[in-house]
Amino acid sequence: MQPSQPDPCMCDTAPTVVPFLDRDHSILAFNERVLDWARRASVPLLERLRFLTIVSSNLDEFFEVRAAEHLSAAMAGHAKGTFTVRSFEKLSAAAHRLVDRQYALYNDELMPALEKHGIAIVSHGERTPAQKAWVHEHFEREVRPLLIPIGLDPAHPFPQVANKSLNFIVRLSGKDAFGRENEIAIVKVPRVLPRIIPMPAKLAGKRQLFVSLSSVIRAHLELLFPGREVGQFSQFRLTRLSELAVGEEDVRNLRTALRLGLQQRHYGQAVRLEVSAGCSEFLSGFLLAQFGLPQEALYRVHGPVNLVRLQQMIGLVNAPKLLFPPYAPSYPRGLVPGRPVFDQLKKGDVIIHQPFESFQGVLDFLREAVLDPQVLAIKQTIYRTGNEEEMVELLREAVGRGKEVTVVVELKARFDEEANINSAEALEAVGAQVVYGVVGLKTHAKMLLVTRREGSELVRYAHLSTGNYNPRTARVYTDISHLTADPQLTADIDQVFVHLASQSKLPRLHHVWTAPFHLHRKLIEECDKVGAAAAAGRDARIMLKVNALTDEALIEALVRAGRHGARVDLVVRGACMLPAQVPGLTDNVRVRSVVGRFLEHSRVFYFRAGDDERLFLSSADWMNRNMLRRVEIAWPVLDAQLRQRVLEECLKAYLEDERDAWELQADGTYKRGKAAEDPAARGAQALLMQSYAAPRGEHEGRSWT
Repeated sequence: MQPSQPDPCMCDTAPTVVPFLDRDHSILAFNERVLDWARRASVPLLERLRFLTIVSSNLDEFFEVRAAEHLSAAMAGHAKGTFTVRSFEKLSAAAHRLVDRQYALYNDELMPALEKHGIAIVSHGERTPAQKAWVHEHFEREVRPLLIPIGLDPAHPFPQVANKSLNFIVRLSGKDAFGRENEIAIVKVPRVLPRIIPMPAKLAGKRQLFVSLSSVIRAHLELLFPGREVGQFSQFRLTRLSELAVGEEDVRNLRTALRLGLQQRHYGQAVRLEVSAGCSEFLSGFLLAQFGLPQEALYRVHGPVNLVRLQQMIGLVNAPKLLFPPYAPSYPRGLVPGRPVFDQLKKGDVIIHQPFESFQGVLDFLREAVLDPQVLAIKQTIYRTGNEEEMVELLREAVGRGKEVTVVVELKARFDEEANINSAEALEAVGAQVVYGVVGLKTHAKMLLVTRREGSELVRYAHLSTGNYNPRTARVYTDISHLTADPQLTADIDQVFVHLASQSKLPRLHHVWTAPFHLHRKLIEECDKVGAAAAAGRDARIMLKVNALTDEALIEALVRAGRHGARVDLVVRGACMLPAQVPGLTDNVRVRSVVGRFLEHSRVFYFRAGDDERLFLSSADWMNRNMLRRVEIAWPVLDAQLRQRVLEECLKAYLEDERDAWELQADGTYKRGKAAEDPAARGAQALLMQSYAAPRGEHEGRSWT
């Protein structure tokens, strides 16, 4: 594509008016692209089911985080502003369409296809007498002792319903033990009960059969209400606003306040109600009134109210041919196993492209630092480590070996707060210095700094990453790890750690850009430099790979550069508010989204203005929150060969992908690549997997959930 010529009438000082795309509809559009993987016949069947559950998991988070403002505006009757009655209605309609397509795919394609392979979830009506007897015994032994039905009356008000929990509502006839006609009862289902239960082989024959917990309870509802007749009933699930509201300025101990907040999170504002498709109008209306929700917030589903729990079945099924072939990442090419990592870094920086290369190289770096008696200090940020303990245990061991260990733990990493609190407490218990970043900001930067005595000098080594210190997600997320001993780069990182611990003012850094101080401004300046080069007739190019692009000032800077004649190519996985290919405005801007087997997660920024070529890696997406409400870093790849490698693998490969890429059109919709239906075509991820192919090893990746 040849860039369009700059607009001769454009005035540099005039603001660029950009008709931004809607962020929330863009998020739903991303989930349509994920759902496409569940539709593809070329994808192994259980992986198609997994992608279906990923959409449900994404929608849960969408409603927990994004829906409340639209709902509140609608309930208040707002007609003007970003959040209005109309915005709520449009968003609800789009969400309903997506959910309807999900369940149609589940019922009409995926479950019938699984049945052909002898895999099925058996409903009550389909069970043989022997199977029913086993289900009944299971109910009496494992389920019934944990259920407490609650009949509603003035002394028994509607119980608190936790976020995303499974519940039943029942309408009863007859009178209770006290002769009263209280007709509504609620049955809350404990989370500890598995939602998918495998049948014994002796009852399944040569098939792999399962029963759902909701079906087990539904078949035995009358046993929970002796002397009463069960009439109408339905399973239901309520989604609530789940943002933690902790006034950081007003608390003495953020960790304690967050622990209390976590207890309250399950009972936030109701935003969505899911019920069975056959739920009566009486019961659905009763629930809507109880939770203060409008009709648009009601989702009638033809199947389980929580498709996410089907991931349990995927883990239980023994059918390797219905899964992706296990992928074993190679050991990082830039490292030689068994040789000291520090010695190798003295010779040059190392780039690790995960998950095509193993995260083991990062663990080896940290382990070597822990065991090396010459290492004096280790500093690390923790954002999402998950429940895997390896890195935390290594840091604990470092303390035990007498090293100074400082850990910056971000307690407010959404939905990972509890795991991070536990990590912080485990580290503090052995004497590590734990700090919680900066009040009012999330520490999202991914940094690990090692200080080592070498002769009479102290030498620093660093690991910087676009992704989290989580060995599990490192197997299924694409990210870039950067190991370096560059004196200026490591000195910059040391200053960032000092800033986070002491909250002292950052000095001028050599290479690293930080948010919330100057990252935002620097990125705008880089875009404008590229635009100026284009206007002067010089080579001008911007290439970005990010997860989201929603910051309006950055979008305007990209549009300006394109209008000056620069070629702007953006790989944006999820939400994108920049309207691409709009005649007269963004003719030179191309936006594509790549959805693959692995979750795209790396952030790479490339700017070329004439002979000046710069490539940065970063922890930050191009979102307002990353630029102004988080501690983030961006750093350059200084080595020319490594810079070219990142350029080829993270940008050009994705811009040439015609298999798994979706192109953003001028009308705001996405169109699949030209080779989307070509079985011989390979996307960027598949080509990278092939390039890094290694013998099957210990570290295997499957799909991104």
